[in-house]
Amino acid sequence: MDTYPNSPAPTKAAWLALLQDQAELLRHPATHHKALIQEAHALHRAGSIDRYELSDFLEQADGALAYAVEALLDEPCGE
Repeated sequence: MDTYPNSPAPTKAAWLALLQDQAELLRHPATHHKALIQEAHALHRAGSIDRYELSDFLEQADGALAYAVEALLDEPCGE
């Protein structure tokens, strides 16, 4: 089942652009991570990436989430 049935087929370029959207990642880390995961699986279901690329994409998505959490924890508190 597709996440967005009427949306165009996902592309690797679109996924990479989403991965590199640091502003959105830091604004909504969990939502951004979920979108990366869903789009990676959509690419795999569409046959655009193989299982090894899917594994790499999922690892990169997890790395982006870890980066965002670290960055947000390192922000100075508003005192």
